[in-house]
Amino acid sequence: GFFDIAVHHMAEAIRKVSIARGHDARDHALVVFGGAGGQFAGPVARVLGIRTLVFDRFAGVLSAYGIGLAPLTFGDEVALSPVAVDAGFGRAVKAPATALAAAGIDALVADGALREQIRITFRVDLRYAGADAAITLALDDGALLALDRDPDAVGPALAAAFHQRHGEGFGFSHPDRAVEATVLRLEATAHAADWPTRPAKASPADEGQISSQPAPAHRTTPLFNGETFDEVPVYHREDLTQGCRVVGPALILDATGTIVVDAGLAATVVAESRIVMRDETPPEAKAAEATAADPIRIEIFNNLFASIAEQMGADLRRAAVSTNIRERLDFSCAIFDDRGDLIANAPHIPVHLGAMAESVKAVIGAHPDMARGSAFATNDPAMGGSHLPDVTVLVPVFDDGGTLRFFSAARGHHADIGGTSPGSMPADSRTLSEEGVVLRALPIVATGRLDEARILAVLEGGPYPARAPRDNIADLVAQLAACHTGARLLARAWADHGIDTLSAYARHVQDNAAAHVAAEIAKLADGVFEFADALDDGTPIRVRITVAGDRMDIDFSGTGSEHPGNLNAPRAVTTAAVIYVLRCLCNAPIPLNSGCLRPVTVHVPARSVLFPGPERAVCGGNVETSQRIVDVLLGALGIAAASQGTMNNLTFGGRDFGYYETIAGGAGATANRPGASAVHTHMTNTRMTDPEVLEARFPVRATELSIRRGSGGDGDNRGGDGMVRELEVLAPMDVAILSERRARAPFGLAGGEPGARGDNLHNGKSIGGRASFAAMPGDRIRIVTPGGGGFGKKSGAP
Repeated sequence: GFFDIAVHHMAEAIRKVSIARGHDARDHALVVFGGAGGQFAGPVARVLGIRTLVFDRFAGVLSAYGIGLAPLTFGDEVALSPVAVDAGFGRAVKAPATALAAAGIDALVADGALREQIRITFRVDLRYAGADAAITLALDDGALLALDRDPDAVGPALAAAFHQRHGEGFGFSHPDRAVEATVLRLEATAHAADWPTRPAKASPADEGQISSQPAPAHRTTPLFNGETFDEVPVYHREDLTQGCRVVGPALILDATGTIVVDAGLAATVVAESRIVMRDETPPEAKAAEATAADPIRIEIFNNLFASIAEQMGADLRRAAVSTNIRERLDFSCAIFDDRGDLIANAPHIPVHLGAMAESVKAVIGAHPDMARGSAFATNDPAMGGSHLPDVTVLVPVFDDGGTLRFFSAARGHHADIGGTSPGSMPADSRTLSEEGVVLRALPIVATGRLDEARILAVLEGGPYPARAPRDNIADLVAQLAACHTGARLLARAWADHGIDTLSAYARHVQDNAAAHVAAEIAKLADGVFEFADALDDGTPIRVRITVAGDRMDIDFSGTGSEHPGNLNAPRAVTTAAVIYVLRCLCNAPIPLNSGCLRPVTVHVPARSVLFPGPERAVCGGNVETSQRIVDVLLGALGIAAASQGTMNNLTFGGRDFGYYETIAGGAGATANRPGASAVHTHMTNTRMTDPEVLEARFPVRATELSIRRGSGGDGDNRGGDGMVRELEVLAPMDVAILSERRARAPFGLAGGEPGARGDNLHNGKSIGGRASFAAMPGDRIRIVTPGGGGFGKKSGAP
């Protein structure tokens, strides 16, 4: 069992890295190195779907030996106008390609490479005209002709390959739309003239000509096959000459490692320096897997489902336009079962993930007869949305027989979705329409075609339309790509394990999460635990937690009524905060999924600040009130002092751009440890944009980013310190700040002191927790974030 879990962990790590770089591991061979690599390689390759493994003679010490064999490499690129990918494309890029190649050759020759041994490879970034999501293809890949052979054929071949790849990756294509190239990339490689001589290589064609011959076995030994021990032959590497073939199960011993040839695999010595192992098991020979819950396989499927969500996130970040998604990582990806229950998510944004199941179920309710090749977008808080900039894209996943089995979904924070202020986070909004455009379970793809006209009609409609709708569409396309990555990986998983097994374990992992949460609740003392805090304007947030055995009842009665402003938290956000706290109780690596809520009953009064009416403003509730919910829940359970209790939301922009970020602060201390300083806490898990990126894309200059020393509350364990973020404005813009904990300090627990309150300043003048203003060049915006509360009375304190 431990071996199986280790194999799947390694396989998912390889798959994740490959996907992040845009590669499908199944299209490649697995190069094995490390002293123990040969013992795991066969099972890892099978999990990945790789059927060829390569072992160098020095695999056990290949990291060191490889340094001496590594080629010289030169890379460069040139931005294109862009250039239309048509019959004239080859001639249009010939000049920049020639210049790049000359620079690469000169650089490598200067480093000692032989000119005639230099290999030149070109790649080009392609996209649909007017779009942003790019795909990189090789100019001389497969059927594509090199520039110097038939330049007139290069463009049409590239365009055809792009349409096909776009359909595979994004779930739709536009064969009638023009394709353009934006970047031409060069990679030149060679070895220096005095480089160590490589051992002779055998090409695939040579391998086919090598006559297979039985290898001489040295002895036999018992080898565990997962259930029993088999007596298998043992071979010594030095006894194997070119052409020798070892059929598994068997062992090959070398001075620097051991190769396990599993049953169904065959290893052939193709050159003095190399063994190639191939999986000879026919795909149809795979037996159906059991559907009954097994603890070991639950762990494996936990990792499988979570890995799919992580790979979705890697694709989304790579393809998105919004700085919020690409740089701040303000997005979340997850997969759901056919009922819309959350199976697994990547460790992205807690406030997204607990709420996404309600969005999925709301879309299912609005479109009960979904078809293959469809996709939907929603951000409606009444349908599980968090706030309007957080748009969820949902793709139904059907099995080969046409039965709906799963959903893949991606939620991303768009830079702007309309509203009264750029960035769609107005400090003074009172109705939902003032915060932007509402997408209510909007169909965006039908029969594999993106419905741009429908999307634009919604984004450009309403009293406060989106400021850059084409950017919104570009991010929607990136989210679609992520969802289709999820669908593709789910299809691969059921091909590997069987659809019945995969569906069964989608339920088992939720059952497992429910059991873990119930077990943690049972460790708490039975009784009633109450706690209350308030927002800066005095709106109370109250909770009463009743624990009885392995069940918990959470009641928010006594919480304030609907907020007249935008501090209303949609019920889905309240639910997300509860799931987050329950997940934090579990000291086990289980995925956050819908099973976490099963042992718990949650009561939220309707028309309260935690369950507002459908047209109420919510942008502050999603980011601010959600943090207070977590604080009171953890406070009631006596687990942690208050963290900074705010996301310190800063937005700025103009007519055609908008930027939004959340700013880190101090974490609350616990009985076991101090709070962390200058981190995003609880319901947010984003980054802050790097100064270089921020200054390159927006008219601001970052003048300070520092830890606010001493702002954490004192105690037996101190709270974490907040931070300072200061920006200088370089062009006229509108600015909005939405924050909490400016009037009420983050509370300490068990005698600990409160953390310091935050402050917001415009040109040195405090402007309160919520402010909107016009900024001019030279203005300074300074955000001072709160510290976390301390835990426990400090020794010697009165």
